[in-house]
Amino acid sequence: MSHQILARAVVTVAVASVISLGAVSPADAQPESADWTPPRLSNGRPDLQGVWLSNTATPLQRPPVFSGRSFLTDEEVATLRARAERIFRNGRSAFTTPEGAFFAALNDVETYDASSTSSSIGMVDVEITNRTSQVIDPPDGRIPALTAAAQAREAAVGTGWDFKTGPEDLNNFHRCVTTGVPRLGGNFGAGPYTFYQIMQTSDHLAFISEAFHDARLIALSGHPHVAETIRQWNGDARGHWDGDTLVIETRNFSTGSYFRGSADGLRLVERLTRTGPGTITYQLTFTDPTTWASPWTAEIPLKRRDQRIYEFACHEGNVSMRGMLRTARLAEEGTAR
Repeated sequence: MSHQILARAVVTVAVASVISLGAVSPADAQPESADWTPPRLSNGRPDLQGVWLSNTATPLQRPPVFSGRSFLTDEEVATLRARAERIFRNGRSAFTTPEGAFFAALNDVETYDASSTSSSIGMVDVEITNRTSQVIDPPDGRIPALTAAAQAREAAVGTGWDFKTGPEDLNNFHRCVTTGVPRLGGNFGAGPYTFYQIMQTSDHLAFISEAFHDARLIALSGHPHVAETIRQWNGDARGHWDGDTLVIETRNFSTGSYFRGSADGLRLVERLTRTGPGTITYQLTFTDPTTWASPWTAEIPLKRRDQRIYEFACHEGNVSMRGMLRTARLAEEGTAR
């Protein structure tokens, strides 16, 4: 969309010129160690605490070049990793999202060019896995079709960004209020390069995002959801354990919420499972008949990092908001002349 950084290289190469299309290798779906067991709290539940990074370069939706394939071979992954290392360590490439890095490697470009003026040096830190899409259901790796109402909501967001008549035209993300829940598919706090910190007790879990400082406090004690009339930007979340998997069910989103065209009709189910000493498998299922033709599920790995999360100042005092609106007025004046 027009309000996002242009961070994706267009896939224009032929299949034969991309990477070898060998046998499927689902190695990425396996735990780090078959006999590994997760650390546990005193109540016996898995310990999910720590700082975790979402930086998978796997495209949200499966590129047509990989139609019918859920996994890349290990050789293909190695090729893409080597290409990404070359492209984003040469000092000439621009900053990009992890998905942008994937397409740059897929196309084997010499230098990645984008509207961003930031250099990629020290900024592009991606994990290329065997999966060909974050979407794992439907099996084709594609998000189901949008309803007409959802298409209208998406068009309104794009129109608001293009014209910027006033701050009310820009959504909560643009105004640096919140990127909402969940963080999947987008820039900065909206998905890629997202640091999370998890803090946990026997009856609550705090799921904290570094970007925008969103902190979700999730009750694990069996309390019912709040009344349908109570709506929140990040929804009302309740968690429970399914074996060693934490299941978080979130609903009661506000009409001011927004996720890929969905708002107050969204029902989100997240599943977090420790699959190794340094990995959480994070699975998300989206249901909203007013937005998509059918429910869909995505899966991403969260990688443990021995780092701290820091303050995230999007644009304090709405200084950038005033700049964006003023620039829009200047553009209008230039057009009118």
